[in-house]
Amino acid sequence: MAKEYVERRAGGLYVAGTRVSLASVVIHFRQGASPELILQKFPALSSLENINGAIAFYLANEATVNAYLAELDEKWRQFQRSADPFPDAMLRH
Repeated sequence: MAKEYVERRAGGLYVAGTRVSLASVVIHFRQGASPELILQKFPALSSLENINGAIAFYLANEATVNAYLAELDEKWRQFQRSADPFPDAMLRH
């Protein structure tokens, strides 16, 4: 039986058994971070096996994961557009 390294929860993709999003791993991987550096940044991933498994999932499902990341990015942009701006007084301090 093959181990699952990524799971879908609450509409998001996460490294299985952790609270770390697949997006976090993929973004660092795309920026050139090694699995060892990703583990340093996200110790909750607990092993290089989990990180390499998440990266392998990404590479095997690149188009789907990229579409998911684009969707997350768009949701973030919508949130930023709809968020109340800082009051002027907050910007001066």
